[in-house]
Amino acid sequence: MRAKKFFLHRPRDLAEAIALKAEHGDAATFHAGGTELLVALKAHVLRYEHVIDIKQIPGLKGVRVKDDGAISIGALTTHDSIANDPIVRASLPGYAELSENVANIRVRMAGTLGGVLCFAEPHADAPTMLCALDAWVVLAGPSGERELPCRDFHLGEFATARGDDELLTAIEIAPQSAGSRSAYRAFGHTERPAVGVAAAWSTDNPQRLSLWAGAISACPTRLARAEEAAAALADDLPAEAVWKRLRPAVAADAEDIDAHDDLHGGADYKRHLVSVLAERALKACLP
Repeated sequence: MRAKKFFLHRPRDLAEAIALKAEHGDAATFHAGGTELLVALKAHVLRYEHVIDIKQIPGLKGVRVKDDGAISIGALTTHDSIANDPIVRASLPGYAELSENVANIRVRMAGTLGGVLCFAEPHADAPTMLCALDAWVVLAGPSGERELPCRDFHLGEFATARGDDELLTAIEIAPQSAGSRSAYRAFGHTERPAVGVAAAWSTDNPQRLSLWAGAISACPTRLARAEEAAAALADDLPAEAVWKRLRPAVAADAEDIDAHDDLHGGADYKRHLVSVLAERALKACLP
């Protein structure tokens, strides 16, 4: 099936892209990697009269370290580029590993991080890990630029806090301390995860765990009981002992998740996967 005809715009800079969206309103959408949008247009699930191709706008691709040490990933950076970027591999090896395993090679080469975040399909990998890493997004619109934590960006299935007239320009992650480790583990019967769990563990003072489950519900979900239990653990426990102490809290968190039966599995099955994957992600973070 072919997409309905539309006007294709290729703005030269960010200001022109924002102006085009303001001019055409709901009849227009931004186009980045297109791995989600083009499929939806061809299936007539979505229809736009104007498509604004932002791929040539300078400054929206690549990874850099800012003056304050934060890692800034341009919204148009592909999953493959992130997986092989030396900054990401050195500072965030867990996120590089996640990017190496996104979907398939076509999606990794063309799909962008900003695109997957803005499309907000629940069965995605990156949002869960970015929540665990306390990352934030940078949005630009007619009123200027604003920042928003990733954990507040996703509002529901295919819904985000991005304004209709805003463009996501970057995803940023605070400098990682020497005692920080992160990992992501997922499982699914298709190229999309049925469930994914991301863990970020810090042995610096104070000891802290950030643990999130994704794909199981409309938005990434914080496993708060497990995080609270981890804060009370001695800092010299071996990995097996850490998991033994945290298992009941993780199971209780999983039981509270509003999971649904779908083609990715039954609700109870997916809640069980949360515990299995949490154990694997946590042990990958621990010495």
